Amino acid sequence: MSTSTAGIQLKTERRALASAIELLSSMRFAISLLSVLAIASVIGTVLKQNEPMPNYVNQFGPFWFDVFGKLGLYSVYSAWWFLLILAFLVMSTSLCIVRNAPRMLADMRSWRENVREQSLRNFHHKAEWHDAQDQAQLVRQTAERISAHGYRVKVVQKEQATLITAKKGAANKWGYIFAHSAIVIICVGGLLDSDLSIRFQEWAYGKTPFAGNGVIAQIPAQHRLGLGNPTFRGNMLIPEGGTSATAIIARQNGVLIQDLPFTVKLNRFIIDFYSTGMPKLFASEVQVTDHVTGETFPATIKVNQPLIYKGLALYQSSFEDGGTKLKLAGYPMTGPLAAGFKLEGEVGGSTPLTGSQSGEYTVEWSGFRPFNVENMAQSGQDLRAVTKNKSLADSLQQQLGSAGKGTNTKDLKNVGPSVQYKLRDKTGQAREFHNYMQPVLADGAWVYLSGVRENPNEPFRYLRIPADDNDSVAEWMRLRAAIQNPALRAQAAERYAARAMPGSSETVRTQLKESAQKGMDIFAGNTTESGYVAVARFLERVPAAEQEKAADIFMKILNGGMWELWQVAREKDGLKPVDSDEKHARFLQLATNAYADAFFYGAPVYMNLDGFDEIKASVLQVTRSPGKNVVYLGCLFLVLGVFAMLYIRERRVWVWVRNAEDGRAHALMAMSTQRRSLDFDKEFDTLKTGLLHGQDR
Repeated sequence: MSTSTAGIQLKTERRALASAIELLSSMRFAISLLSVLAIASVIGTVLKQNEPMPNYVNQFGPFWFDVFGKLGLYSVYSAWWFLLILAFLVMSTSLCIVRNAPRMLADMRSWRENVREQSLRNFHHKAEWHDAQDQAQLVRQTAERISAHGYRVKVVQKEQATLITAKKGAANKWGYIFAHSAIVIICVGGLLDSDLSIRFQEWAYGKTPFAGNGVIAQIPAQHRLGLGNPTFRGNMLIPEGGTSATAIIARQNGVLIQDLPFTVKLNRFIIDFYSTGMPKLFASEVQVTDHVTGETFPATIKVNQPLIYKGLALYQSSFEDGGTKLKLAGYPMTGPLAAGFKLEGEVGGSTPLTGSQSGEYTVEWSGFRPFNVENMAQSGQDLRAVTKNKSLADSLQQQLGSAGKGTNTKDLKNVGPSVQYKLRDKTGQAREFHNYMQPVLADGAWVYLSGVRENPNEPFRYLRIPADDNDSVAEWMRLRAAIQNPALRAQAAERYAARAMPGSSETVRTQLKESAQKGMDIFAGNTTESGYVAVARFLERVPAAEQEKAADIFMKILNGGMWELWQVAREKDGLKPVDSDEKHARFLQLATNAYADAFFYGAPVYMNLDGFDEIKASVLQVTRSPGKNVVYLGCLFLVLGVFAMLYIRERRVWVWVRNAEDGRAHALMAMSTQRRSLDFDKEFDTLKTGLLHGQDR
């Protein structure tokens, strides 16, 4: 900014108007505006802009959602107050240029020849000497030597004296003019690319955002913007094989449809990956058809390599699912039934849930990902809620909880495909689930991860179902159903008592059978609690001094009973018993833990992805930004201005030559600059030496 606003003064008798102009064109006012804009830009960077309104409601709550909405923080860069500050900044800087540029230009042209000998003596950098030559010879010689140092020289004849005035680096003033002009140009470019034109059309032509659902081609004209819209920024989602001739412009309470002068067809979406599974290339192979000429041509749109046609730029923004066909197997999570059922769906659609829970739920398929590069230390967090006060239940959960709990691995791994869906009940309440297709290695065991969350702003919490010998969830489902079958629990308790005490009396075996059955009944639970939580509640009735011993005995009996229950369930299905080895003992422990965790799962079914027919969709950002070139011009001016201010130093030299009383010529030299530095001191010494001794050093 200019170091002074003492430029052209407004000639008016209205003092208030003159003071207002002085304030608007002052440095302190412009800096204040820049500070406010910087703070607003920070808000716009920290807070995600133009997100769906429900996301903000979930994040901030109803009260702060309304407060932030009235302040326009959800679209800071198009808020009325942000644009108003931008306009004031343009006006302030423009006034500063108007007031000061003429003075600066006049100063660059000026030789400052109205100086006197006495004023030169007041300069800090000055020199004085006598020369045997006469005045005319000394003037000519001095002017030549100053000119040899790159100065422009002018000789002015005074009364009985001659003034040599010289200047160098006067272009420094252009730096201030360019820098001020750059701010104006950049702000004007920003205003040109803002949504002012869209707001004007909403106000003048009655355009309103569309908040419903329907076919884009059938949306009424009051929700559409014409081809002559001067500036906009929208998105278009095109599935493979699909076409689109419109862009979607998000507004706070809906969307506007922007018609385009051409149709884009997505032939193929290309995505390439690094060896780690991380994406390294997104590209869309498209075919563009002009509506006027009918011309059709192919193009490839990549990240940072947009397609520019008819003043519109199409950027590769991201990619989405285009309606992948899904095949799943559903397994009931409640009741004594273990048999699964088949289910099909399409991403973006919904499917009524059939099977044992028919008519009660609807599955809304929200997403599919063929690759998932995950940090399992973060994505495998515990399914259960964490409480601050540690109880006996917490202690049991810590020792016997999920197999993936506490994993320390931080390696990014591709864990394969996953499906994301919402399970909505008949009252409209929904939970969101994220299930992986393949088992994941967690803490040395292969488990199927099924994430669940109640709120979109929460991270997923994962249920870990151990994979059986066939890498499926069938064995766990069989055991889960057996735990909830009272007849099988009774049969397993009897077999456990007979196996644990083969030589004992009938009374002892009966007592052990009753203990084993009661333990499994408690673990099977009810509608309010089950698993280790129910076990902990039962053990809390035991005196504190005996709780640890009672817990140890209880868990030994429970583990033995669960083993027999597993074998009974397999026999019931016509399968032979599994070998009693470490591998199957580990599986049983993981399966028991998973059953305990399933109480927090909150879903009547578990869905395992069996197959899919992937259909990708490309998300292209379509922009018309006439202010882009204006901003580029402003950036060029800013670079030139900063360069001129930092690297061009204005220096002025005066030499007053007159005849002394002894007949010799007398010379008085003075030199000045805007910023004194060591380089200037050195330049002054060099010039002074050259003038005094006739040589440069």
